[in-house]
Amino acid sequence: MLNLASIRAISLDLDDTLWPIWPTIDRAEAVLHAWLALHAPATAALFANPEALREIRVQVGHDRPELKHDLSALRLESIRRALSRAGDDPALAEPAFDEFFAERQRVTLFPDARPALEMLAARYPLVSLSNGNADLNLIGLAPLFKAQVSALALGVAKPDARMFQAAADAAGVRPHEVLHVGDDVLMDVLGARDAGMQTVWVNRTEALWPHPQEPDLEVANLTALCEALG
Repeated sequence: MLNLASIRAISLDLDDTLWPIWPTIDRAEAVLHAWLALHAPATAALFANPEALREIRVQVGHDRPELKHDLSALRLESIRRALSRAGDDPALAEPAFDEFFAERQRVTLFPDARPALEMLAARYPLVSLSNGNADLNLIGLAPLFKAQVSALALGVAKPDARMFQAAADAAGVRPHEVLHVGDDVLMDVLGARDAGMQTVWVNRTEALWPHPQEPDLEVANLTALCEALG
């Protein structure tokens, strides 16, 4: 159960909490493939199946562990490697990635997300906390947030407690005064709980809670969160 009196700030996960991530990635990969078809047709043909390019990303992750917290660098290097494998100019990786990245920022918010964020931002400082490479400035939500905390900037990723501490620091409060909101059981709920925060599990899919330690609150959407906060 939430201790409402102690909440002085809210941190929020982004992907699959504010918008569905895989439709976004699918669109971005389709845009990338269309660009490659025009500028690097051999690569487009060799990697016509999106899974083939994703397999290269996995391999890059194994080969370049120093990039594990930088999803943009991983994607860029995977495109460069695909171009080289197909015999196209690897220098095309940068403009190809730019096309992918721009589309990746064109997210479709869950219907409840923006109204809830506006309500929450009027009452609490909001901090985004993400392992991904979404940019709230490009998405258009940055004015609602006090700060953005990313795995890329810190060099560590959720559920590392340092991510959650950074969110508390950005909000100017202590971890136990932060309510963390997210969809992922391990990365969000258990990670934030272990860091000393109160937690909200956003369960949009009606999944069963799989862990003995429970969130302080489970909601189907962010509207329900606003209602619970009163």
